[in-house]
Amino acid sequence: MDTQRREGGHLKRIQSLEMRGISKSFLEVKANQDINLTISSGEILGLLGENGAGKTTLMNILYGLYHPDDGEILVNGEVVSLRSPKDSMRIGIGMIHQHFMLVNKHTVLENIALGFDEAPFFFPHRALRDRIKKLSVQYGLAIDPDKPIWELSAGEQQRVEIIKALSRNADLLIMDEPTSVLTPQETVELFEILRKMTSEGHSVILISHKLDEIMNICHRVMVIRKGRVTGAAPIQELNKGKLAQMMIGRQIALAYPKADITPGDKVLEISGLDVDSDRGLPAVRNLTLTVKKNEVLGIAGVSGNGQQELVETITGLRKPLAGSIMMKGKPMDHADARKAHTLGITHVPEERIKYGIVPNLLLYENSVLKQHRDAPFSNWVQMNYNVIKDHAGKLVDGFQVDTPSVNIKVKNLSGGNIQKLILGREISGGPDLLIAAHPTYGLDVGATEYVRKQIIELRDKGGAVLLVSEDLDELFMVCDRIAVMFTGRFMGEVTPDSCTIEQIGLMMAGSTGSEA
Repeated sequence: MDTQRREGGHLKRIQSLEMRGISKSFLEVKANQDINLTISSGEILGLLGENGAGKTTLMNILYGLYHPDDGEILVNGEVVSLRSPKDSMRIGIGMIHQHFMLVNKHTVLENIALGFDEAPFFFPHRALRDRIKKLSVQYGLAIDPDKPIWELSAGEQQRVEIIKALSRNADLLIMDEPTSVLTPQETVELFEILRKMTSEGHSVILISHKLDEIMNICHRVMVIRKGRVTGAAPIQELNKGKLAQMMIGRQIALAYPKADITPGDKVLEISGLDVDSDRGLPAVRNLTLTVKKNEVLGIAGVSGNGQQELVETITGLRKPLAGSIMMKGKPMDHADARKAHTLGITHVPEERIKYGIVPNLLLYENSVLKQHRDAPFSNWVQMNYNVIKDHAGKLVDGFQVDTPSVNIKVKNLSGGNIQKLILGREISGGPDLLIAAHPTYGLDVGATEYVRKQIIELRDKGGAVLLVSEDLDELFMVCDRIAVMFTGRFMGEVTPDSCTIEQIGLMMAGSTGSEA
């Protein structure tokens, strides 16, 4: 990659970058407090911390999205002013965000062309198409450049973000949870790219909650807790246990105890289900499954193999073409989302910001979404805000949501705390069936541990859970049964004690259970 830039007639690239005394507050919340960070050419720095610790805020300052209240940024020893992402990109800083910065109605190609200085004014599509295809092949990130973003799965949208960042030839690449929706094989390929980049003098700041990844790829680690740097060390001096303890101040569970309970009556029964995607293509074909009381059924598979369409159909967001869905013995014919909720189905969506909350509403208002019409929150004439706020307070306390008040806009919470709020809202009513799609996506180890324990607790109390996840370790820890999905069909069903992660990986790639 040619990442050199002209500055004052001289070719220049980032050899070192330093953030000195960076502080940033949002109202009462001190997101960053006097943070110092350094990174050199050829280095991968792991940035760790709990959700809400201030990692993403710090990187948004480096990318020009936020302006620090105090402190300065130096590149190659010279102070720079980063007033916008364009300034950051111009000096060679690129960023892949955890929550995608894409325009849904535009195509992949159009999204990559937006803000791209090298795109010609006339016919930018023609110039960029070959570049996108080349990057797709080079980095193993296959994507259709003419596909609208809204038709892509979360995993496919992540690939677009990676291609967009790589196409701008950054010297320093900030990656915020880049592998959350990648398969293990894709993660290995990505890390090979990163190693190649750093061997050529590039540097990477990697925000990840996957401790194995940090140990595998990083040279150094820096830990932020409650807005302050609490530790930093070369990776050779650490192990996973020490990393976790540095992040959350305590040891984490390596396994989750589950009550030894025989599954009870059938809660969800699906038979011969056919569903099309938004493009009218087959997404789910002849799919049959059953979920019982006191049971967690896991759905494994690479993103884009029909999991999203399956979840949307069960929750009343999408109409099936054929097949039957029974909830506690009652047919869900022509069910919409409200009817599905009335039948006892609750849903933790894959994209929590887009579908799980209303960002500009207050926390207490979000705590009763889908229940706001029901007693005791409403009498169909007016809302009982005292009861709603009391309910929100109980969710905040019971599900460890870190917030200064129930009266703040929910968009000001970290991703992990938003997820805890959604989970609390969906579990608090004691649902018959919880459908959780990637519930720990992007969460730190402490929040991940908490969410998994809550799912198991619901199962132990008699609930049924359908858990969709690409985290195979999570499926093995939490589930009673695991079904592997590929191109809209189940390739096999296993129990965690009857197979290996490698066998499930083969089924995720298209092998049948017997072949694996």
